[in-house]
Amino acid sequence: MTEAFSINTFLKKAIALGASDEHIIVGQPPFVRVNGFMKRVVMDPIKRTDIANLLLEIAPQNIVQQFNTEKDIDFIYEIPGVSRFRINYSRRLGNPAIVARNIPYSIPTVEQLGLPPIINSFSKFPSGLVIITGPTGSGKSTTLAAIINEINSNENKNIITIEDPIEYIFDSKKSMVSQRQLGPDVLSFASGVKYALRQDPDVLLIGEIRDIETMDAALKAAETGHLVLATLHTNDAIQTVNRIVNLFDESNRELARKRVAETLRAVVAQKLVYSKEKDKRFPACEIMIVTPTIKDYILKEETDEIYRLISNNASEGMMSLNQSLSELVKEGLISPDEAMNSSGEKNEMSKMLRGVYV
Repeated sequence: MTEAFSINTFLKKAIALGASDEHIIVGQPPFVRVNGFMKRVVMDPIKRTDIANLLLEIAPQNIVQQFNTEKDIDFIYEIPGVSRFRINYSRRLGNPAIVARNIPYSIPTVEQLGLPPIINSFSKFPSGLVIITGPTGSGKSTTLAAIINEINSNENKNIITIEDPIEYIFDSKKSMVSQRQLGPDVLSFASGVKYALRQDPDVLLIGEIRDIETMDAALKAAETGHLVLATLHTNDAIQTVNRIVNLFDESNRELARKRVAETLRAVVAQKLVYSKEKDKRFPACEIMIVTPTIKDYILKEETDEIYRLISNNASEGMMSLNQSLSELVKEGLISPDEAMNSSGEKNEMSKMLRGVYV
C-alpha cells in the first residue's frame, strides 16, 4: 500500500536538503530547487487527491472556496519552528499544482547577504524612492527586508509595508512596523499606499510595483516626504528609469520624468551568480545613486550616459554589474566563465578579466 503524501514531512525534508523552492505537480514526483538547480525527488508521483488533501490542510479557511473558481492564488503557510512558506496555487493542463518558496524566520543583514555595505546607507534617506530590481528569485524581497530591518533596529520610525503575500515578519524594535497584505488588509498596492499616507508613516515598503496606479502612488508618497522602498522587474538602473517613465501615457511622460528625477534616490539591480563549485550563489549588483549629474541626465532624457557615471563613481558607492562580477572573480568566489555568462556588457567584461580595462 502506497503511503499517503504528507506535505509537512516533504517540506521538512526539503528544508534539510537546503532547498529554496518546492514544486508539487500532478502525475510526477516533486522537484526541489537547491542552489538554483532543479532536482527530482525520489518518491511516488503526486496524485490529484494528494494536492486536494494538502490544500485543505495548509490553506487559510477564508480562501478554500477560491480554489474552485480562481486559477492562481498566493498564501502563506507555516510549520512552527521550521520555516514559513509562500505558497502559489495554479493549474497546469487542468490539474492543480503547488509551488512553495521558503521564507526563513531570521532576517539576514546586508553583510550576511554578501551585498555591498552602501546599501545599508539607504536606510538613512529621509525621503525619496529606492528601487530594488532583478529577475524572479534574485533576492529582491530579502534585500528589502534587510533594509527595513536596519531602519527598524536603529531608527525611531513608523514603517508600513504593503505585500502580496507578507513574507518576512518584523517585530517592532526602535521603529513601529505595521504589515498589510493584499486581500485580507488592502484591495491593491495603489489603494494600500493611498490609505497608508493617512496613517502617519515615515517609511513605506511596496512589495512590487506592477502598474501605473501603484507607481503614481509611490511617487506621490516620495514627493510628500516619505521614504518609499519597492521592487520592480527590470534588469538594470537605466531600464528602471525608462520603465517608470514609460508606464505613463505619452502626454504625461515629461512630467513623469521630472517626478522621477526629483524623487529617485537609488536603484539596486541584482542577480545571483554561481560559485566555481556550483554549490552556492553570490549576489552581483549594479548600484546607481542619484547624484545631481544623474538627475540632470534623467531630466534631459540622456539615460544612456548614466552607465558611464555608474562605472566611474566608485567613490559615491556606485558600481556597474561588471565591476561587481569582476570583484567576485578577484576574490575567487566565481569563475571568469560565470562572470562572462552573467554580464550584459560582454566586451567590457572580457577586457576587465584580461586586465585591459578598469
